[in-house]
Amino acid sequence: MKVKVCGLTRNEDVDAVNSFLPDYAGFVFAESKRRITRSRAASLIKNLDPLIKPVGVFVNMDCKEIAAITQFCGLAAVQLHGHEDNPYMSKLRSLLPEGIQIIKALRVQNQAILADVSGITCDLLLLDAYKEGLAGGTGEVFDWKLLQDFPRPYILAGGLNPSNLQTAVEALHPYGVDVSSGVETGGLKDREKIRDFIQTARRCSDEN
Repeated sequence: MKVKVCGLTRNEDVDAVNSFLPDYAGFVFAESKRRITRSRAASLIKNLDPLIKPVGVFVNMDCKEIAAITQFCGLAAVQLHGHEDNPYMSKLRSLLPEGIQIIKALRVQNQAILADVSGITCDLLLLDAYKEGLAGGTGEVFDWKLLQDFPRPYILAGGLNPSNLQTAVEALHPYGVDVSSGVETGGLKDREKIRDFIQTARRCSDEN
C-alpha cells in the first residue's frame, strides 16, 4: 500500500518524511494555507530522499503552467483537485515529460460522483471528502460505505490520521492512503504523527 504525506512547506517537513520514507510527498500550488511557491518547492524537493516521489497539487490551473512547474521543480506526479476533465488531462499529458503520473482527485459527496469513474483518463484516482467551497484538504472523513465494490485502484484521503488509519485500511484495502492535517499539530507537520501514520500504514500493509 502506498503512502502519501501532503502539504509539506518546511525543511523540518522534508527531514521528517526522509526519516520515515512515504512513497509520495505532496506540495500544494493551489489556494490553501499550505500553498507554496515553485522556488520554495524546488528547494525542498532538492533535499527530498530520492525514494520519495514529489507530487504537485493543482486546482484548475493552466496546463502550460503546470508543465512549467513540473519541470522546474522536478515533480514525479501531478494531482488535480478541480474540474479537470478528460480533454484537459489529455492536453496536460501532451505537455508533461514522459512518465509523469496524473492523479485525479474526486470529492466524494454521494454515489453519483462515483458512477462513471471507469472513463476517467488519469493514471490514478484520489478519493477525498466533499465540503462546499473547498477543493480538498478538508480534514474530514466521508462515508466509506460508498466505496464498496469500487472498480479502480485509488488513494484514500479525507480525515485520515494515525488513530483511524487501520480501520480504514481493513475496511477498504485501498491502493494508497493520503494524509495532511491528520499529521499536524497547530497547523504544522508533526514529526511524531508522521512517524506513527507511516508505521501504521506499513504494518497494515504487511497484515493485508
